Amino acid sequence: MVIRCFLSVANIRNGITQGCRISLADEISQPSLTTEVVGSSLAWYYNSSQRRLMSKSRRVQDRSKNKRVHDLEIATERWKVLSKILFIMDVIRKEPEQIIPLKNLEQYRQQINLSKPHRVSDFVRKSPKLFDLYKDNRGVVWCGFTKKAENLVEEEARLVEENTETAVEHVTRLLMMSVEKKLPLDKIAHFRRDFGFPFDFRRRWIHMFPEHFRVIKIDGSEYLELNSWNPAWAVTELERKSMPENLSGLPSPGILCLPFPMKFPPNFKKIFRDGGKIEHFQKRSYLSPYADAKGLVPGSQEFNKRAVAVIHEILSFTIEKRLVTDHLTHFRWEFVMPQKLMRLLLKHYGIFYVSERGKRFSVFLTEAYEGSQLIRKCPLVLWKEKIISLTGYRGRKRGVKNFNEFADFDEGDLFDGELDDQDTISNFEDDESISTLEEPTLAEDSEMDVRDLYDTYGIT
Repeated sequence: MVIRCFLSVANIRNGITQGCRISLADEISQPSLTTEVVGSSLAWYYNSSQRRLMSKSRRVQDRSKNKRVHDLEIATERWKVLSKILFIMDVIRKEPEQIIPLKNLEQYRQQINLSKPHRVSDFVRKSPKLFDLYKDNRGVVWCGFTKKAENLVEEEARLVEENTETAVEHVTRLLMMSVEKKLPLDKIAHFRRDFGFPFDFRRRWIHMFPEHFRVIKIDGSEYLELNSWNPAWAVTELERKSMPENLSGLPSPGILCLPFPMKFPPNFKKIFRDGGKIEHFQKRSYLSPYADAKGLVPGSQEFNKRAVAVIHEILSFTIEKRLVTDHLTHFRWEFVMPQKLMRLLLKHYGIFYVSERGKRFSVFLTEAYEGSQLIRKCPLVLWKEKIISLTGYRGRKRGVKNFNEFADFDEGDLFDGELDDQDTISNFEDDESISTLEEPTLAEDSEMDVRDLYDTYGIT
């Protein structure tokens, strides 16, 4: 008996084709043996092909290990610690006398994302330059601001006031980019610190500029609606940078052909720039974020590239050129973006960088960073750096003197997780509550196929 099994594998876009040809040269005298041998061969091939197929799709964490930008991970760790400090400062600032019993801070463990067995009181004691602790006659320990912290709180209020004109422009431009020219107020509240909104954003600030936007109610929910279109603001940040200074008149929103600035780690450039595939993507025209996008076909190249432009524009508005990815996914429908937004961010790795450090992912605008530092720092960013300089956090690993000298911390680290500014607003604005938004599941946004990345740049 002679059994020959020919196996051929052809890698194509939609999968793997396979073939197996069995020819018998002699008369088969033991059919059961033949079936066993052939079945074993086919089982071996099936298992090996499945392993190849499974290797094409990985979680965000697995795929990003080979292209992690160390400097931006440092920035993520820095702002992760800062968010917790700012939360506690907001808690204290909300109190009438700006003091609170230390034990009362423990109720905010979930919002601060402190891992067990660490306590909020332990966290506070690590920053004696910001938080002052003292015991009254009854033995109750109280927490308040130090003199330096009080001065910084006053400084922030002044800087936010000075940032009002810019914040109004950015909110208006968000409304201009939205498909219905209105956005749920709950969702905009996520951007309070990212955009430099004041502490009383919902109670007072949004009602101060009726010439630009107004608050309306639809089915019991509050929305911020555009009141007037400003042609001077319907120009993307990329257009502004490319415009000549003596240009007369403003372009109307339409088709753009401006390339996106890109940055890659030194060991990653050759892989992605091979054959000029990225250059082909950059030359492809796309619709302005401020133009009507209702006619775009979801999944098309035009649809996806416009979504890249929208995300680029939103990140350009933020004071740190960085956002928690959940805050972007909440706006998928309003800004006409893909359902699986994480895939889009990962595909365009040179334009954006996704950090999975902590419990929530963050996305950076890579062009805005040089190493771990912002190239251009607005006064509010410099204010946050003052807060960071006064924190007492020290790294757990040997040789790590402070959080600026980044290390891969364990999952059980005291400062694991990312704070959602939404929690701050919902807990500390007078008599206001913000409905909890449903978080996108990891199964929806955290996995992508390597073929998707190839399709984006036309790699064959």
